[in-house]
Amino acid sequence: MGYKVVVAGATGNVGREMLNILEERQFPVDEIAVLASRRSQGTEVSFGDKTLKIKDIEQFDWTGWDIALFAIGSDATKIHAPKAAAAGCVVIDNSSLYRYDPDVPLIVPEVNPEAIHGYAKKNIIANPNCSTAQMVVALKPLHDRARIKRVVVSTYQSVSGAGKDGMDELWDQTKGMYVPGQEKAPNKFQKQIAFNVIPQIDVFMEDGSTKEEWKMVVETKKIMDTSIKVTATCVRVPVFVGHSESINIEFEDFLDEDEARDILREAPGVMVIDKREPGGYITPVECVGDYATFISRIRQDGTVENGLNLWCVSDNLRKGAALNAVQIAELLGNRVLKKG
Repeated sequence: MGYKVVVAGATGNVGREMLNILEERQFPVDEIAVLASRRSQGTEVSFGDKTLKIKDIEQFDWTGWDIALFAIGSDATKIHAPKAAAAGCVVIDNSSLYRYDPDVPLIVPEVNPEAIHGYAKKNIIANPNCSTAQMVVALKPLHDRARIKRVVVSTYQSVSGAGKDGMDELWDQTKGMYVPGQEKAPNKFQKQIAFNVIPQIDVFMEDGSTKEEWKMVVETKKIMDTSIKVTATCVRVPVFVGHSESINIEFEDFLDEDEARDILREAPGVMVIDKREPGGYITPVECVGDYATFISRIRQDGTVENGLNLWCVSDNLRKGAALNAVQIAELLGNRVLKKG
């Protein structure tokens, strides 16, 4: 016996990836519904060898459905998630709306699976920000061994994190560099993204940080440990898919780089590719379509006591969004609902 599953936002990048991953991981689905706004009603999407037609989320009856994966943004989630939850359907939400709600668990299954039981307060579970998700997968096994005091992270985030419009803008601007008359002015991003990097993701806050940077700080504390100090600089780069992070970690106890490498090799969800030779590391292009969070360039930082540096790369549409949501659904099924 399986589950009645809803994917809301099934026409978007993340929603389509959710459908792919549900099929790839053979999630026990008895029945599935795909939803989007009214303008997408009747649009067809694929689920394995099946073709599904989009239904209007405004008219959808949530009664009798078990799990809903939401990828519709905060504004629409604010309307529809409470309706689904009230009908007994557990919502796993990819937006930022509920991440900081103390009554809603924020979960990365490899890191804090025990938090799953907190879903019952609102029948809602939050999926973390894409940049946070891959970082905490890398940090948690090291924190368990040597206790992390402080993290300094710089991100190199792909345009797919801004949705289809972000990917289209990079493509159009790149073409415009070579085809006279097809130049594309910035619209989705604050400045030209083709052949450029932009040190702003989301809006600026009073202290000079951006909201994306604030999210990494607050979410890491909620998922892992409130005592960890985090400072982040988040940068948009001209890469279609795959977020990269340069992470500097200061521990309470000494952790040798070789031991750190061994710990990460055994950690769930992590793949270590770390050869000290040209090309002996992972780049975003190589991580696309993969489930793993890849770690490279593990090395001691001699400028601080008990310091390490590492390079972290992951497919943001997968581990940063759709995969993590499906893993939460698996965790929910295995530990709580127990149908499949």
